[in-house]
Amino acid sequence: MRTRFWAASAAAALAIGLASGAGARASTAPSGEPIVVGSTLSLTGAFGATGVIHRIAGELYVDRLNDSGGLLGRPVEWRVLDDESDQAQVTQLYERLISQEEVDLIIGPYATPNILSAVAVAERHGYTMPQHTAVLAPLLGYDCQFPGWSIGPEPNSYVPNMLLDAVESLPEPPQTIVVATNQNGSTDFVTRGLPDDDSDPGMLSIAEERGYAVVDIAYPPGTTDWAPIAAQIRDAEPDLLVNNGLGVDPVGLLEAMAVLDYSPPLMFSLFPAPGPPLGLGDLAEGLLSVSLFEPNEGVLEQYDPEVSEIVGEFQSRAEAEGVPYTVFETQAAASWNAWDILVAGVEGAGSLDQQEICDALHESGADTTISGRLEFDPEVNNFWPSTQGLKQIQDGDWVTVWPADAAAAELRGP
Repeated sequence: MRTRFWAASAAAALAIGLASGAGARASTAPSGEPIVVGSTLSLTGAFGATGVIHRIAGELYVDRLNDSGGLLGRPVEWRVLDDESDQAQVTQLYERLISQEEVDLIIGPYATPNILSAVAVAERHGYTMPQHTAVLAPLLGYDCQFPGWSIGPEPNSYVPNMLLDAVESLPEPPQTIVVATNQNGSTDFVTRGLPDDDSDPGMLSIAEERGYAVVDIAYPPGTTDWAPIAAQIRDAEPDLLVNNGLGVDPVGLLEAMAVLDYSPPLMFSLFPAPGPPLGLGDLAEGLLSVSLFEPNEGVLEQYDPEVSEIVGEFQSRAEAEGVPYTVFETQAAASWNAWDILVAGVEGAGSLDQQEICDALHESGADTTISGRLEFDPEVNNFWPSTQGLKQIQDGDWVTVWPADAAAAELRGP
């Protein structure tokens, strides 16, 4: 039986006293040469709307870490470079951070293709690399990469079955599905599974096996002309539109479908930037997505008060920067997990030796602020049992709706 979403992880986080959280350390001021953590983020380009969330979360984490004693008694400096959402730049910039700037530690960028490039560099140089959001487990075989967001070792099975379980709980469940997929690595993997491997299916084959009529539409990363795709969706008349996309993909689709005076009865988007869909108002009402953490009141009550502090501080910083959606949610939580994993590894090793950090995480795991205790098994590429659920836009805001025993609201149908 899978871990039950936040109820289990929150209880675990509370039980361990948030031992690895940035606010749980001694208050002695750090001293000496800074420990430099290097990374890239997509601060501009196609992933910029999500990259800014990870930047704000990382800056807040480092500030709180230094306020509570730093790392190994030394202050921490985060050196973050803009990869401009360009996978080729990711490789060059991580090579620069490691080979030329000789940073002490690294942490991953945002988005699976960028993370895959960064992990390749980390492996060449023997660096341990916690990463925020890559879920394409079969391609992340480097033993010293550690995910801060897990949909289990088989997200291509987990996500489709979770979504279909949820919509089948509705009084009138869907019968026809359109799957519109960004041909990016992780999103395409969730749709199709592993190529030429019938034993590792994705959304398309799982939906067909469950009796749905399925229409497959694929589009390249960087798509900006959504009109032809919107027309294909309208003509297929699905009961459920599954957009296995990234960033602002669902915004482009929803706006293009609105021009055609069409709206699907139900819509799911896999990895959207959380704020832009809310800016569409009624157009995005009912949109579903995956959720690692949503700070609803009932959820926060299960955590140490430190989590409420983090949520509030993040919101204040995001508001000051004009971020359209200022809630500390899935993306920020995954980012926080990655930082907690990095700190746990260094403190477990008691040094900055990369292999010792990696070994410490395999041997002792990491106690995280948001997701509780995580343990890492190289046999499943360090992907821990998922605590993932579903959220939905209801009355203009995201709210947790699945699984039912952890929901802050009921799942709404068409």
